[in-house]
Amino acid sequence: MRITIMGSGGVGGYFGGRLAQAGHEVSFVARGAHLQALRKHGLRVLSPLGDLHLPQVRVFENPSEIAGADLVLFGVKLWDTVDAAQSLWTLLGEDTAVVSFQNGVVKDDLLRTALGARHVAGGVGYIASHIAEPGVIRHGGTMARLVFGEFDGSTSSRLQAFAAACAEAGIEHELSPRIRQAQWEKFVFLVGLSATTTLARLPIGRIRSHPRAHAFLHDVMDEVVKVARAEGVALPPEYAENRLAFADTLPETMSSSMHHDLERGNRLELPWLSGDVVERGRRLGVPTPCNRAVVDILSL
Repeated sequence: MRITIMGSGGVGGYFGGRLAQAGHEVSFVARGAHLQALRKHGLRVLSPLGDLHLPQVRVFENPSEIAGADLVLFGVKLWDTVDAAQSLWTLLGEDTAVVSFQNGVVKDDLLRTALGARHVAGGVGYIASHIAEPGVIRHGGTMARLVFGEFDGSTSSRLQAFAAACAEAGIEHELSPRIRQAQWEKFVFLVGLSATTTLARLPIGRIRSHPRAHAFLHDVMDEVVKVARAEGVALPPEYAENRLAFADTLPETMSSSMHHDLERGNRLELPWLSGDVVERGRRLGVPTPCNRAVVDILSL
């Protein structure tokens, strides 16, 4: 497949590297020091699932330099979504799929507005990875899974081809007929993890081992469940307890990309995570006091 990685950070860099290693024509879009390092030294991935080094990769500063793509793996930071999407038009063919593995659930609404619904398929990424230094992606733990699907539940040839590419690359994956629900299932845990690790400036192990912090993690996630159910998403009422049990299985050192951004002094994806929960709750009449506290404090 011809695959463009729009945003070659922790998610795009890791999965793009695996797909390129498997022989697919992968074009990375990057910028700044990361772009220069990829051009000069190639891509290095450090992972418990196996390190890789691609001495030479196809890397570009602008998507307009790429001839075309069968699929775009979209992974820019949420605040760059609209601008990045609008830069893709020159490489989109009639059936090109743009699959976002960004955080949040509002991302696909933004992509549909920018590109039209026919180009946008749904995606969910499960991985803890980040740029350790320019040109180097560090993967923490062994979780590295992609879930994707068409929003109408159909099984399209373009996503079947991507599933085959993932299989060839050894990427754990699922072609889902219920991608919207899968996105909300992740969103519940993602909001809880990002909110608590960033607010406490600590990894998940310290949070789940402290009774009050553990309870706060539950309550943050439970608010997301209530908002999801008000949106018509069929999550069980006790789904926060399910995700709390999942949190107990994770490596103690696991944190969130928002926590990493805070430590680096970068902009936060807060408005699209807890902020989105608060806004949806306000619109739907669902109280979200814990997520509001996260937003009010981290907005500084």
